[in-house]
Amino acid sequence: MNALDVFFFGIYPYICLAVFFVGSLIRFDRDQYTWKSDSSQLLRSGQLRWGSNLFHIGVLFLFFGHFFGMLTPHFIYEPVLAASAKQLLAMISGGIAGVLAIIGLTMLLYRRLADPRIRAISRPSDIMLLWLFWAQLALGLGTIPLSGQHLDGSMMLVLAEWAQRIVTFRSGTAELMAPVGWVFKLHMVLGMTVFLVFPFTRLVHIWSGFASLAYAFRPYQIVRSRRLNLPSGHNAPAARRMTDA
Repeated sequence: MNALDVFFFGIYPYICLAVFFVGSLIRFDRDQYTWKSDSSQLLRSGQLRWGSNLFHIGVLFLFFGHFFGMLTPHFIYEPVLAASAKQLLAMISGGIAGVLAIIGLTMLLYRRLADPRIRAISRPSDIMLLWLFWAQLALGLGTIPLSGQHLDGSMMLVLAEWAQRIVTFRSGTAELMAPVGWVFKLHMVLGMTVFLVFPFTRLVHIWSGFASLAYAFRPYQIVRSRRLNLPSGHNAPAARRMTDA
């Protein structure tokens, strides 16, 4: 273990999570007009449709796969799924999703850089974000051959234990990650960096995507007509117009 392990796997995760939550809250409170995806569909939609769909399908699968795969304790799934089987499942499904995501992202990156109109309205953070995701996906795909060298699931258990110690504020995270290969480490550091830059980019629209799920469970709105008790002889059509207004 060295100072880089202590910082990146013992301190850096909490910096990223603090900026992620507090920064998102501050931006929503202060800059709601910038809380949007800034879609460029009106400028060019054909390539966006394929690239965006492939990227979102792949990256959403990877996000939820990593979220539940790393934060679910081993004893919960151990009776029905061995660690080696879980790792093989993660390698196959994650590999397919990663390929879809990086193909879609490559299309989006080319579209963003090659189209003069889209390039003109792109902020530096937009292009930086695409390159960050591309590097992260490439590193993730690069971990698959390394994982294939130890199919017993031991490395997967180490990474999951690290993530669970982070969210439960337990010690020993840096020591746990010290013997892990540099490809895995860089993949995890870039993944944490995505959370760090999240509040300062268009990624904040993801919060709205999750929040919109609550719309399906909202209570029904009861709408009743409003009747006015008017004296006799009052103009009925005018009263009706007043009621409708």
